[in-house]
Amino acid sequence: MLKLGLEPDVVTFTTLINGLCIESKIDKAVEFFDDMVARGYQPDVYTYNTIINGICKFGKTNVAIGLLKGMADRGCEPDVVTYGAIIDALCKDELVGEALELFSQMRNKGISPNVVTYNSLIHSVCKLGQKNQALALMNEMVEQNISPDVYTFNVLIDALCKDGMVSEAQNTFNVMIQRGVEPDVVTYNSLIDGLCISDQLKEALALLKEMVGRNISPSVFTFNILIDTLCKKGLVSNAENIIKIMIQRGVEPDVVTYNSSMDGYCLCNQIDKARKLFDLMVTNEIADIFSYNILINGYCKCKMIDDAEELFDEMSHKGLVPNVVTYHTLIKGMFQAGRPQNAKELFKDMCSHGCLPDNCCYSILINGYCKCKMIDDAEELFDEMSHKGLVPNVATYHTLIKGMFQAGRPQNAKELFKDMCSHGQQPDIVTFSTMIDGLCRQGNLDEALTLLKAMEKSQLKPNFMIYSSLINGMCKVGKINDAKELFCSLFEIGLQPDVCVYNAIMKGLCQQGLMDEAYKLFKDMEKVGCLPNNCCYNIIIQGFLKHEDLPKASELINEMVDKGFFADDATTELVVHLSQNNDLILSKLRNRSEASKAVQ
Repeated sequence: MLKLGLEPDVVTFTTLINGLCIESKIDKAVEFFDDMVARGYQPDVYTYNTIINGICKFGKTNVAIGLLKGMADRGCEPDVVTYGAIIDALCKDELVGEALELFSQMRNKGISPNVVTYNSLIHSVCKLGQKNQALALMNEMVEQNISPDVYTFNVLIDALCKDGMVSEAQNTFNVMIQRGVEPDVVTYNSLIDGLCISDQLKEALALLKEMVGRNISPSVFTFNILIDTLCKKGLVSNAENIIKIMIQRGVEPDVVTYNSSMDGYCLCNQIDKARKLFDLMVTNEIADIFSYNILINGYCKCKMIDDAEELFDEMSHKGLVPNVVTYHTLIKGMFQAGRPQNAKELFKDMCSHGCLPDNCCYSILINGYCKCKMIDDAEELFDEMSHKGLVPNVATYHTLIKGMFQAGRPQNAKELFKDMCSHGQQPDIVTFSTMIDGLCRQGNLDEALTLLKAMEKSQLKPNFMIYSSLINGMCKVGKINDAKELFCSLFEIGLQPDVCVYNAIMKGLCQQGLMDEAYKLFKDMEKVGCLPNNCCYNIIIQGFLKHEDLPKASELINEMVDKGFFADDATTELVVHLSQNNDLILSKLRNRSEASKAVQ
């Protein structure tokens, strides 16, 4: 053009700059803009908007702000498009404060924002969880006679649903309809998802019908939300019906659909159906890492550990790399199957394949070793965590503390508890409960009571398990009056003891030969709505048997058997001893015990 002696104008430069921006040649576009200015051309607002928009799309927001500041010096006033592009870029950079500041500056200059500007701000404040500010911005829009569009409402509805504010989301949806804004598939997907998360499945299914009635076609995502929720609730047959509707409407199930269904089958112990679906996925070459993880987990839960292991080995042949979830699932499964050595080998394999173990992984291993009574291995792994820069969490500490008590190493448990507190880990109710129970079992009642005070200082309220442990502990060291006092104090503070607390105090009373008091408590339980359980009957019956009150024991044995409970080994042994093995009561007890074992 220049060779022909033709002089380019502003429109020519702007067109070239726009083309370069479209082709993602942003540096060249800036070069052309600078060349234009150097040649003495005055860029107009359209030129500025073109280059600013291009720069913002490539994340160079600071450069765009510099151009905005330079516009006034060149006598070119920015418009709503100029500000809108930079505000949107700042929002995408999560610089919401700067975006709102620029928004105020824009309004102070008398430039009216449009729906696009508001949408950028509403979307960004929603992402930050500032829903009230988002609603305020929408109300401001309406006051300014700027109509919110479907995108505005969708952003708000989605944010409210994700935060569990489903009724507010429904109200916003109603406002949307009243204002004549037609909802789309995105609107319904957000609402259906919100309703499913808040356990309102019936309402979610009603919305599916409503959207179809509005001629809005549900997407694969819509169906997947419902299918996944139904499967997680164990309503697999209902999920199958939704899949049929899905196919009838021409929506092809995807890997997410099949994975949700397979997970549902596993949850309902329909492992054969899960396997059949998995094989279909493999045939269709859509099985992914999640598919394998779901079925491995299903096999582990059904105690089919060999099948789980076989599936794990198959992954590498299919070119799939096991992830941390795969390893966690199978390691846990190995421990549950009583194969700690295999779990240890899997852990080594995991580390050698670059899959770094996290806190969750160590907790699974430590818990597994503790349950298998391999406390030294558990302790070794715990020490390894700090060497690898991992900070044990409350759950990890709790697991090992419990293991130490069970292994008869209370001193180690106490040291771990101190270590936990010194490292800034605040013990939770479960940890306190484990510590107090462990100390009481060891006869360290004073230490347990000291810990109770520390717990109450940290604003944690003791649960019934803790009260039960303390009553047991008091009875163990012969402080039956203290135990009775603690039991009575529960009523005074408005608590209704549960069956475990009753069992603890009755056991203590029986051990002290206070059978009248124990029996009165036993009878009072039902009056206050606490029904005696199997353990309850065995405690009171054993109390009467040990004090050779066979008539009362016989009466209670009949009552226990009639209620469907059965005698434990200690009760049966006492009956044998007192009845010389020829009593009708013993026969009844044995029959009930055998029937119970057959059911189990």
